[in-house]
Amino acid sequence: MKIITYNVNGIRAALNKGFDEWLAGENPDIICLQEIKAQADQIPLERFFALGYHCYLHPAQKKGYSGTAIFSKIEPDKVYNGMGITDYDNEGRLIRADFGTKTLICSYFPSGTSGDVRQAFKMKYLEDFTRYIRNLRKERPELIICGDFNICHKPIDINHPEKHETMSGFLPEERAWFDEFIALGFVDTFREFCKDGERYSWWSYRSAARPRNLGWRIDYFLVTDNLRPTLKGADILDQVVHSDHCPVVVELETVRS
Repeated sequence: MKIITYNVNGIRAALNKGFDEWLAGENPDIICLQEIKAQADQIPLERFFALGYHCYLHPAQKKGYSGTAIFSKIEPDKVYNGMGITDYDNEGRLIRADFGTKTLICSYFPSGTSGDVRQAFKMKYLEDFTRYIRNLRKERPELIICGDFNICHKPIDINHPEKHETMSGFLPEERAWFDEFIALGFVDTFREFCKDGERYSWWSYRSAARPRNLGWRIDYFLVTDNLRPTLKGADILDQVVHSDHCPVVVELETVRS
């Protein structure tokens, strides 16, 4: 069972760069998208139907902004848009799909790079997301959480960490939140299989950052500890270029049981 998470930085732009052809070749069972930046009627969904995917979208109310989606070859039992908090749900920040006993959550965490107001919004999202997950685990204890977290967890996850300690995405309080969230009983799946540095999932468009591999690892799959035995592999597909991010993949025994 192969699941991919990918911040496509605009699904229409990605399609113009061959995203659907790549998807056909990669053939994941499920792909979770962030920053789709489109409404359903602006996306040629027939291309994805033709590949065998059921398509579920949670676009932002504001056109051309944010939004999440789950495309799955396995029809979920139920899909939910949002976490029930208007400020986040209006931005299409989270979509959830239930498959048997397992729940898949795709989230596009806010960025704080535009200033203090959005940084405060981001920190509030982290707090509310934690509360949402704590409550959800009471009824759905097998969780797969993926998406663009907009946080580098450890120094190994960012180029030249000493240069970024005061930047949103690598702030001490953001990294402390990540520590606390993992301590709730989650596994960073990529680090289960790869302990190497210089493996990133996002590169700025500035200063030839991608050719120089001046990247950040901000896209993750986290699973609850009870799913650790089902993990078969994880990787970052850093040679795939439709976006300033690249896809991240996890393989599990099955998604429905």
